Amino acid sequence: MQAKSPFQTLVVVGMLLPWLWVGSAVRAQNAAPNLNITKIAKIAGSKGIWNSKAEVFTLMLPRSDLRVIVDGIKMSPPMGLTCWAAFQRTGKQVMVMGDQVLTSGQVNTVMRTALNNGLQVTALHNHYMWSKPRLWFMHIGGMGSQTAMATAVGKLFAAIRATEKAKNRGPSTAGIDPAHSTVSIAALNAVLRTKGLALPHGMYKAVFGMTTRMGGYKMGAAMGVNTWALFAGSDAKALVEGDFAMTGWQVQGVLKSLCHAGIHIVAIHNHMIGEHPRVIFLHYWGTGPALQLARDIRAALDTQRCQMRK
Repeated sequence: MQAKSPFQTLVVVGMLLPWLWVGSAVRAQNAAPNLNITKIAKIAGSKGIWNSKAEVFTLMLPRSDLRVIVDGIKMSPPMGLTCWAAFQRTGKQVMVMGDQVLTSGQVNTVMRTALNNGLQVTALHNHYMWSKPRLWFMHIGGMGSQTAMATAVGKLFAAIRATEKAKNRGPSTAGIDPAHSTVSIAALNAVLRTKGLALPHGMYKAVFGMTTRMGGYKMGAAMGVNTWALFAGSDAKALVEGDFAMTGWQVQGVLKSLCHAGIHIVAIHNHMIGEHPRVIFLHYWGTGPALQLARDIRAALDTQRCQMRK
């Protein structure tokens, strides 16, 4: 029999790793003096694996409920379709990092659960092209007591289980026709406290710039380093779509403000490499009365401004 190459061996191990559950929590606990594995697993209601070398305990939730096809290939949980959260002792506290595999219908419910239970949402994007259904990967982080972090992850996994059958539909857009928009530009300017742009077909766009530096040169709104909000529809029912440009320490506040208002988060990622300060971009979508949407966006802008690093 031909020997496997190092690469083939690595692939096999990587695919099997999510299924190598800890056989005995008590035996694992003896090897993990910095973490109470038994307690973490019990609180979170999930099984996990212990990495003795890194001293990291990882809880996993395989998305075996999903039937995912990528480019004609049937996928399975070991192929990147497993939710996970890793715990590591950092001094007197415990740090958590992880990635959650979600359908479109789950994203905002699961995101609110994370934010409401002391976790940070650090990225939202897709890992595949041509996947059916389309999937989103929500990266999370957190720092706190072992009990608090285990409780938060447990609630996160519970929210994922509870929304397994959530329909992949966005908010209702019935009655919104961007090609025949009639939103009140003056009123939107007043709420957003800016002078926006009147776009074709009656649409409206407000732009708020920020600056960063790349290669020693200043980059601003004209180069795409900006927050923007586009409104279309009518005053009674409109859509708002856009992008927030933020420094890292502003992300969680803006996220919480938008989620609390019912604005849907559709992506969190970066657009540049090597800039300073680093800029994170958050894309969003919402529907409702135009002025209420404007107030929601203004509230998030105010939250961002209050979180400027001194």
